[in-house]
Amino acid sequence: MSFKQQDVFLYCDSAYQYLERNEIEAFSNVRIVQSDTMTITGDHGFYDGNKRTARMTGQVVTMHDPRMTLTTTALDYDLTRKTAFYTVGGHIVDPKNTLDSQQGFYDTNSKVFVFKRDVHLISLDEQGQPTDLRNDTLTFNTITKIAYFDGPTRIKSPQGDLYAEKGTYNTTTRVSNFARNAKIDTPGYLLGGDQLVYDQVKLYGIATGHVSLISKKDNLVLRGDQGRYWRALGRTKLFGSRPVVRNISGKDTLYMAADTLLSVETRPGRAVQRPILYAWPKVQIFRGKMQGRCDSLTYDRQDSIIYLNRDPVVWQARNQLTSDSMNLRFRRGQLDRANLFSNAFAVQEDTVQDHNQVKGRNMVAYFRRGQMARIDVLGNAESLYFTLDGDTVLSGMNKSVSASMRLRFVDNKIKQLTWLTNPEASYTPVHELKDDVKQLKGYRWRVTERPTRRVVFGKHFAADLTRKPKAKPKSKASKTRSKARGKTHSRPAARPKTAPIKPTAPARPVVPATPAKFRAPRLAGP
Repeated sequence: MSFKQQDVFLYCDSAYQYLERNEIEAFSNVRIVQSDTMTITGDHGFYDGNKRTARMTGQVVTMHDPRMTLTTTALDYDLTRKTAFYTVGGHIVDPKNTLDSQQGFYDTNSKVFVFKRDVHLISLDEQGQPTDLRNDTLTFNTITKIAYFDGPTRIKSPQGDLYAEKGTYNTTTRVSNFARNAKIDTPGYLLGGDQLVYDQVKLYGIATGHVSLISKKDNLVLRGDQGRYWRALGRTKLFGSRPVVRNISGKDTLYMAADTLLSVETRPGRAVQRPILYAWPKVQIFRGKMQGRCDSLTYDRQDSIIYLNRDPVVWQARNQLTSDSMNLRFRRGQLDRANLFSNAFAVQEDTVQDHNQVKGRNMVAYFRRGQMARIDVLGNAESLYFTLDGDTVLSGMNKSVSASMRLRFVDNKIKQLTWLTNPEASYTPVHELKDDVKQLKGYRWRVTERPTRRVVFGKHFAADLTRKPKAKPKSKASKTRSKARGKTHSRPAARPKTAPIKPTAPARPVVPATPAKFRAPRLAGP
C-alpha cells in the first residue's frame, strides 16, 4: 500500500492510519520517498503528517540520495527542513569514502553531515590507497568532499600520520589544513607547528608558528617560525625569526642559529645516503666551551663533520681560530680536530691579556677532552708568543718563521713549539717591546663577535637556559656505606704492590743550528 502527502510518498506492506492525529504507523518493507531524490527504507516507520516528520527503525535502516548511502538502525527525518539524524551508530558510503560514527546529523539541502562520538573516516586516493581519519567531532560536505573538525584528530596514511586539534581535510585533493598543535609523524621524523598545510599528492607541507622538526634517528631538533617540507626529497626548510637547531651528542649539546636552516634526510634509492644540515647566512654556533660563526655552514650528521665557509671563526676557551674555510670533526660527541684552509690564523689570550699568535697557509688543530692539545701549521708558518714569569709577569716575546711548525698545549697554554723546516727566530725582552711588533699581519681579535648562549638559543630554546641537569641517583654501594657509618671501622688503604711511575720531563723544543750572530729564542715552558 502507499500514501502521499505533497512531495512525500510512503510505501509499506501494512499500516495503521490515525486520521484524527494525521499519523501513520507502517510495517514491513517500509519506504519513504521525497521528490525522487531521497529514499529511506526500514522495517518499521512512523509518520506525522502535521509536523511532516518520520522515524524509521529496523535491523537495517537506509537513507539514500544521489551522493551517498547511510545505514543505521534508527533514523529521524524532518521532511520540511530535509534534515535527518541518528543516535545509535551509523555507516555512510560514497564512491571514495566510508564513515562511521555513533551520532550523526544530515542536511539534505546543503549536503552536509555533522558526526559525533567515535568518528572514523576512510578515504581512498586514485590508486586505492586508504587514508584513515579518527576523532570525536566531524563535519563533512558531501559536495566538496571536505571534512571539518574541531578536537583531537588523527589521520593515518601511507605517507605518515597527521595530528591536529582543529582544521580541514579535503578527501578529493588530499590536502590537509591543520591548526592547533599540528604534527606530521613518520618513522624518521616529527614535524609540527601552530598551523600546517600538507598536500598528500604533491608530498609538500607548509608550517607556520612554533615550527619544529625532530629527527628520531640522531637527536636533532630544528625550531623556527616558518617551515617548508618536501617529503619526496626528504627536505625541510626553516626560516623566520632566526631558526635554531639542537643536536644532543656526548656531554655537551650543539646549538646552531642562522637565518635559514635546511635539513636533508636520507631516502631509499639515492646514490648518497647521508643526512646533511645546511645553514646560511649569519650562522652562530654554541657548544659548551666552543663557539663559532660564519656565513655558510654544512653539517654532515653521519660523519659528525661541520664545514664552515665565508669568514669562519671559532673560539674554544681562550683560543680563536680563523681561515678562509675550515671544518670541525667530532668524535664520540667531543670536538676532535679542526682543519683550517688558506690564511689560517690562531690567537690565544694569555693570563696577562696578551695575544699569542700563529699563522700559516693551512693549519690543523687537535683537541683532547675539550681542550686544545696541538696545532700543526703547514706552509709559511709564523708565530708570535709572549713569555711570562709565573702567570702574571711579562718577560719577553718570541717571534719565529718556518716553513712549518708544531705547537703543543697543556691546560690550553702553549708549552712547546717545534720548528720543522728552515726556521728563523728572535727574542725581544720586555723592556724593548713596542706595540707595533706585537701583532702578526692579519691579526684580528674578534672576541666581541663571540656568540653567547642567550643569543644563539633565542626564543626557540629559551627554556634550555634555565634547565638544570638531573641529579645522579645514588648508587647502592654509597647507600650501604652511609648506613654502616659509625658501626664499623674502616681499614687503611692497602699499599700498592708496585712503585708509582715517576713523571718524566716533556721533550724540549727542537732548535736548529743558527749563525753565530743569531741568538736562539727563549721558549716558554720546559
